Amino acid sequence: MQAQETDNPEREDRDFVASLEKGLLVIEAFDAGRPRLTLSDVAKITGITRAAARRYLRTLTRLHYADFDGRYFSLSPRILRLGYAYLSSTAIPTRLQPFLERISEETGESSSAAVLDGDDIVYIARSATRRIMSIGLGVGSRLPAYCTSLGRAILAYQPPETVEAYLRRVRLEARTPRTVTDRNEFRSLLDAVRRQGYAIINEELELGLRSIAVPLVQKNGQASIALNISAQAARVPASEMEERFLPALRAASEALRYTL
Repeated sequence: MQAQETDNPEREDRDFVASLEKGLLVIEAFDAGRPRLTLSDVAKITGITRAAARRYLRTLTRLHYADFDGRYFSLSPRILRLGYAYLSSTAIPTRLQPFLERISEETGESSSAAVLDGDDIVYIARSATRRIMSIGLGVGSRLPAYCTSLGRAILAYQPPETVEAYLRRVRLEARTPRTVTDRNEFRSLLDAVRRQGYAIINEELELGLRSIAVPLVQKNGQASIALNISAQAARVPASEMEERFLPALRAASEALRYTL
């Protein structure tokens, strides 16, 4: 009976709360590049009317999830409750953390775990030995999937129709002169990742940064989580990424396959 209700589009439409969707869009309008927004900014970014944006922002402010200084809105620390709800309700980040710390101890480099969320990757666990990017990364940080080793390691194991839908939606922007922006070349790269079982990014996300990632492949052949190691290009030649870091990543991946 439950399956019949779930498969009924009309039932799904009746159960969908559009106002909640718009409220979440308002929250997601804020990010590292847009920490403070006016009412007009929020309306433009979300595509909702100014009147609706005002109601959502005022509600967030009254509930102390946002602050308002008379012109600009910004998220308040209380918004961390929403992210912490995920971290405290799932054991996955806790299980991943010891493996990431072991990888960092063995290699002397930062290691991370991420999942695919929409068109981005989201970091769910991290062991940082040093800051190697111009932006700080931590749990909850988001980056484009197409130009990250974590993103490619996960995308390579998605069904072909999922990858094609992703490529129709996403603009492959050049983050550096090395970023792959040709869709056919990108498809070929994903094919190679699936054949070899790992992805390497050579200064495509940020100049001076190299990374290598492996997926956590499930029994059905799919992957929703990936692990990576990042290093400064000045310290680690591209030719040594596989030899130096792949064994530690693969060992962790194999061990986690039977514990997650």
